[in-house]
Amino acid sequence: MTAVNNSVRNTARLIGAGLRALLVLTLVCGVLYPLVVTGVAQAAFPDQANGSEVRSHGKVVGSSLIGQRYDKGQNKDGEPVPDLRYFQPRPSAGLGSNQANGVNTRYDLQVSGASNLGATNTDLIKAVQERRHWVSTTYQVPESKVPADAVTSSGSGLDPHISPAYAQLQTATVARRNHLPAGRVEKLVEKHTDGRDLGFLGEPRVNVLELNVGLRELVLRVREG
Repeated sequence: MTAVNNSVRNTARLIGAGLRALLVLTLVCGVLYPLVVTGVAQAAFPDQANGSEVRSHGKVVGSSLIGQRYDKGQNKDGEPVPDLRYFQPRPSAGLGSNQANGVNTRYDLQVSGASNLGATNTDLIKAVQERRHWVSTTYQVPESKVPADAVTSSGSGLDPHISPAYAQLQTATVARRNHLPAGRVEKLVEKHTDGRDLGFLGEPRVNVLELNVGLRELVLRVREG
């Protein structure tokens, strides 16, 4: 009987110790740690902690980390039609033939990834050729002047940036559609062009969302006189 009682007491102590450990770890890992991390993030990195939100006139219009489309509706086939009043991003992932020119028709946050098509894949070659023709025709430039990022998707399909070359290529059309002097739009692109990180990492780039927010503000300033 004594052995049984000792066994019960030992078991009870183990259960009690386990419950106490569970409560302490729950408090530390489930409450205190998240609160400390959240507090530090909000104090030291508020922009990143809140999703790198981009605001315009007090409203959140997107994230500087994620690209988005700029369309003006759909054509008779139900395909999105790019709104040329805005700077257009690079193509998103997915190279299906049902996409209008393969440009700005995806940016679906539920589908992130590349097409995984090889350089010799006929579907990829056809899609790139169609995009190059669309960009050349739309912006009135020779096909040889079309930058690579204007006709290819990024690895994630959600890249928010384009090259300065692609942004400058669109400048004249964007200026004309918004009744703005081309020089002012060119300066706007230069203002929103970021250089290489630390001076040598990556490539110069333009955040399309931030550029278009600046464009709308410029349009409003010109209209207001």
